[in-house]
Amino acid sequence: MRVLIVNTSERTGGAAVAANRLMEALNNNGVKAKMLVRDKETDSITVVGLPQGTATRWHFLWERWCIFWRLRFSRRHLFEVDIANTGSDITKLPEFREADVIHLNWINQGMLSLSGIGKILDSGKPVVWTMHDLWPATGICHYARACPAFRTGCRDCRLLPGGGSANDLSARIWRRKQELYRCGSIFFVACSRWLCDQAKHSALFVGQRVESVPNAIDTRVFCPKDRHEARLQAGLPAERRIILFVSQRVTDERKGSSYFIDAIVKLVALHPEMKADTGVAILGGHSEEIASQLALPAYALGYVNDEKRIVSVYNAANVFVLPSLEDNLPNTIMEAMACGVPCVGFNVGGIPEEIDHRLNGYVAEYKNSADLAQGIHWVLDEADGAALSRAAVNKVLKNYSQRNVAIRYIDIYHRAMALKNYKL
Repeated sequence: MRVLIVNTSERTGGAAVAANRLMEALNNNGVKAKMLVRDKETDSITVVGLPQGTATRWHFLWERWCIFWRLRFSRRHLFEVDIANTGSDITKLPEFREADVIHLNWINQGMLSLSGIGKILDSGKPVVWTMHDLWPATGICHYARACPAFRTGCRDCRLLPGGGSANDLSARIWRRKQELYRCGSIFFVACSRWLCDQAKHSALFVGQRVESVPNAIDTRVFCPKDRHEARLQAGLPAERRIILFVSQRVTDERKGSSYFIDAIVKLVALHPEMKADTGVAILGGHSEEIASQLALPAYALGYVNDEKRIVSVYNAANVFVLPSLEDNLPNTIMEAMACGVPCVGFNVGGIPEEIDHRLNGYVAEYKNSADLAQGIHWVLDEADGAALSRAAVNKVLKNYSQRNVAIRYIDIYHRAMALKNYKL
C-alpha cells in the first residue's frame, strides 16, 4: 500500500510533527508512505516539496490579502481564519498518481484550495483527512472557542468586523465546504476524542465518517534519560527543580501564558521558599517575553528545532505545564510524558485524555490559575514523583506508540479503499 501524506509544512507546527511521525510509523509497519509539503525543510527522500514554479508563495500571500481585506485591514484575527480560496493542484504530480491513498493533514495557508481538494476527490482515490483542529468542520475558524454556530451553519462570525452577517465570509465558505463534502467521499480522523465529538456535532459533517486516532510518538527517541546529564546538555541549573513551559510561540494567547504567569505568582505567594530551589524553563519563540514576567528565576531557551536538545530539555524538567485554553491533543504533553515528566494542564480539549488526574499529572479547573498553581505544587511537593513518572511513560507506551497508531490508520486506509471500491 502506498500512502501520500499531504501537509503544508514538513517540520514547523504540531501538525507537521504529527504527520512526520505518522509517516515514520507507517514505513516501520509495512506501508510505503511519503509526505508532500509546500515548505520542505530537510533533504529527506521520503518528503517531497511542491515543484518549483507552482506559485506557492503567491497562493499564501493572495489568501492572506483576501482575508486582510475582509478584516478591514486589521491584523487581529489574520491567522485565526483560513478560506482556502487558492492553492496548488497536486493531482498531476507523480507522487499523487502512484499513491493508493491520499491522506490530507493540515493543508491551510495556500497549500490546497477547496477546488483543489475537489480535484483530489474527483480522481477517485480514497481520501483520509486527519483533523488537527476544527477547520474542516467550520466555516473559516480553526478553533470555535464558545461559538456554537458550526453546529447549525456558520454565519455572523465573531472573527469578522462587526460580528459578521447572515451572508458573511464564514457563511460563503461554509456553503462551499458543504457542496464539496456532498460531492466527494472523505474519511475524517480527529486526533482526540474531544475533537471527534466536536466534529460530529458540526452540521457540515452530517452523514460523514469521523473517528478518533491519536498522534504517534517515537518512544525510542522520547524516553527517560539521566536528569543530571540532561541539565548539562540543556544548559539548566543542576541544583534547582525545573518547571517547564513549551510552545512553538509561547506568547500565543491560546496556549494560556497569562494563566501560567499568574499561577507562578500565586505559587510563590503561598510558598515563598520556592524562590530558593525552583526555576522555570521556557522553550519556544518569544520565550524571553514570558521569562521577564515570572516570579521565579526563569531560563528563556528560545525556539529550538533540534530533536536531541528538545529531549534533553524535557528530561531536565520536574514538571511540565501547558495551560492551553483550547487544544486538540498537544504533542508537547505527549513528549513530556514519554520522557517520564508529569504534566499539568487545564481540563479542556484533548488534554484530559492525555493527563490522568493525580495518576500521571494534574488536570486543573479550566482558566483557574489558583488550581493550576495547586497542581504544580502537588506534583513537586506532595505526590510520589517516581510513581507519576512511571505512569506517564506507561500511558504513552500503551496509547501513542508508533505501532499502535500505525495499525489503526492501516485499518482506516483499508476501509476507505473498500468504500471507494478501489483496487490495489
